[in-house]
Amino acid sequence: MASEEASGGPRRSRREPEGCVSRGDKYSVLLPTYNERENLPLIVWLLVKSFSESGINYEIIIIDDGSPDGTREVAEQLEKIYGSDTILLRPREKKLGLGTAYIHGMKHATGNYIIIMDADLSHHVTNFLFCRKQKEGNFDIVSGTRYKGNGGVYGWDLKRKIISRGANFITQILLRPGASDLTGSFRLYRKEVLQKLVEKCVSKGYVFQMEMIVRARQLNYTIGEVPISFVDRVYGESKLGGNEIVSFLKGLLTLFATT
Repeated sequence: MASEEASGGPRRSRREPEGCVSRGDKYSVLLPTYNERENLPLIVWLLVKSFSESGINYEIIIIDDGSPDGTREVAEQLEKIYGSDTILLRPREKKLGLGTAYIHGMKHATGNYIIIMDADLSHHVTNFLFCRKQKEGNFDIVSGTRYKGNGGVYGWDLKRKIISRGANFITQILLRPGASDLTGSFRLYRKEVLQKLVEKCVSKGYVFQMEMIVRARQLNYTIGEVPISFVDRVYGESKLGGNEIVSFLKGLLTLFATT
């Protein structure tokens, strides 16, 4: 008891899980990070608070790619505060791409569901519509969408909105993926489904998210969607630059030619 209070972290809730979640379910959250030292403590606190209050079994796996700003050291402190059963730091020596970060994190995941999301506070983590949606439709994948229902984007300038909308529009025309938001990175997967998809995917970076949905359609996996509000980062700088845009276009044409 004393050691729990001294740790400063919230205790695991003994509440019954939310009605949408079975007692045997466990959710592994994968958080790839690169230069997120200011955002990481906040997103982890929000996740721990939300999961604990809902009585949901969970773990948070941080995959830091050699951040020069000290993100790894922050993650080490969070692991001490919340406990290594809640926070698992699984770092890599350098930036190796988003897809390989998920593969690396999945090797250490013990949950039967995997949640992927950004660590920069762009995604709202205080509700469990993803879990509820998955149970309602028994979906293999539940994807957050900015372009359907009451979903939206906040804090972006006009240029960023045009790039995002344009990329999504072109992708819909060329690939017909059966989902409204291909480039988003807030999703829930059955673990075995995510494992199968990453085996099939060859893309890196931002194209990886798009290819995951396209490959899911090919393999006849079911996809549910939940409208989300995407809020631009508070701290740090966006990783989206000219190189990423060029890589996206190349990846899009490759998928069009091969799927």
